Amino acid sequence: MRILSWTGTFSCLLRLFIEGWVWNNFNVNSDQLLQQLQEHFPYTSFRADQSVILQRVWSQSNTLALMPTGTGKSLCYQYPAKLQNKLVVVLSPLIALMQDQKTKAEELGISATEIHSNISADDREKRQRKLKEGHFNLLFVTPERFSKTEFRECLQNREIFLLAVDEAHCVSLWGHDFRPDYAKIPEIRKFLKMPPVLALTATATPDVQKDIVTKLGLDGDCEIISSGLERPNLILKVHEIYGLSEKLEKFYELYQQFRSAGGSGSVILYTVLIQTVQQISRFLNGKKVNHEVYHGDLLAHQRRRALKQFMSQEDNVMVATPAFGLGIDKKNIRQIFHFEIPSSLEEYFQQAGRAGRDGLPSECHFLFDEEDLHIQMEFIKWSHPEKSYIQQIYQLIRKNKDRWQQEGNDFLREQISFKNKKDFRVESAIHILERWGCLEKADEGGASWILHHEPTEDMFRMEDSQLLTRSQNLKLLEMLKYAKEKEQCRLQKIYLYFGHQGASCGQCDICRS
Repeated sequence: MRILSWTGTFSCLLRLFIEGWVWNNFNVNSDQLLQQLQEHFPYTSFRADQSVILQRVWSQSNTLALMPTGTGKSLCYQYPAKLQNKLVVVLSPLIALMQDQKTKAEELGISATEIHSNISADDREKRQRKLKEGHFNLLFVTPERFSKTEFRECLQNREIFLLAVDEAHCVSLWGHDFRPDYAKIPEIRKFLKMPPVLALTATATPDVQKDIVTKLGLDGDCEIISSGLERPNLILKVHEIYGLSEKLEKFYELYQQFRSAGGSGSVILYTVLIQTVQQISRFLNGKKVNHEVYHGDLLAHQRRRALKQFMSQEDNVMVATPAFGLGIDKKNIRQIFHFEIPSSLEEYFQQAGRAGRDGLPSECHFLFDEEDLHIQMEFIKWSHPEKSYIQQIYQLIRKNKDRWQQEGNDFLREQISFKNKKDFRVESAIHILERWGCLEKADEGGASWILHHEPTEDMFRMEDSQLLTRSQNLKLLEMLKYAKEKEQCRLQKIYLYFGHQGASCGQCDICRS
């Protein structure tokens, strides 16, 4: 009996070894990928170009994948993280996005972690120690984390199967959300011993696509795979309206029409200003419409609660700034309302694309008031303070750190802007200094800070405020042209902007007129 038992065990181990060796060392075809998907994930089939992208991942080839919002970008790195006994590193620009992605990965049975400034120093040290010991198959991190020596040390002996670059448009100065830290990715890849790169984005014009490949150092060694932008189930409409009160009445009219016609599903109202979120919330309270609010001034636990409520209910309303939505995969969003002009067509289509992920008809209403342009123009101006201003803020913090931590940013504003509380360059400068590693939050709440070093000339060269301002103003101009369009189908106009061809939708406000 013992001989038979050992023989059976040896046979089983040999079979597993051979299967694992073949799976890990040779290209796999679509049938093999599908079989593993059905065995290890709660899915019966691939979506869009997931299978094609995963074949390239397994052949260790560099890829830029353009996948519309809601077509399953995350699976392209979750899949190898679950089936390989090696580490997949995902570079992501936003902490909230990383937290959401890590939770979803764990729900799929993947050993995952995230390392960023919003976790305590003790927790960060614990996760880094486990990472160094070989734990975790999936790591979410921002590019700037690689400037920390203790973090780099915990990865030195790990074998990296894949370097995934999420929201890859952030690497391009001409993208709609440029992050200078993404420029360090070639250096990060070199430190990780040159693993293959999978760059992922939902929105990139042809020029931005070329720039992404160049900035990642992949010229001549990268294939671009586009899953297309076609979203024929989206009904895009622009309503020219003056003033917030008219917008609120128009929203309520459209909301009631949809409900009266038997429509069901969730609704998102997007606005640029937190102040507008609060005004809309008061209006909805007056109309007895149950809703959630989500914006950057809420505490982390308040945002988590709002998100949980929105995701758990079938028919509800979310009023939010653009801080809400990345990584949110809710199938039955039926109406999207834009109360103020988005910063670009990329941002607009990304937000509109959160509707109708189940393929059913969904309405996207843009309540356009040309007076709102100045809001975005001010944001652009605030977002890119001059070199001298950033230097001045750093020196003020260095000399008055305790007072700043006690009195907040208004103290800094009073020193520079003479109590102009509408000058938000202070917040932008602090955010930039934090991204550059000059400042670091000492705890999760962000009440105390650590100063590391002054901003360097290289940092200022990387983030050219004049170029960024000009680029963002051009994108805002394209958004304005879209809003005032009277001739061309709205979906067609968006497709052409991203370098795609598409038929008229037949259902936007222009097609129907």
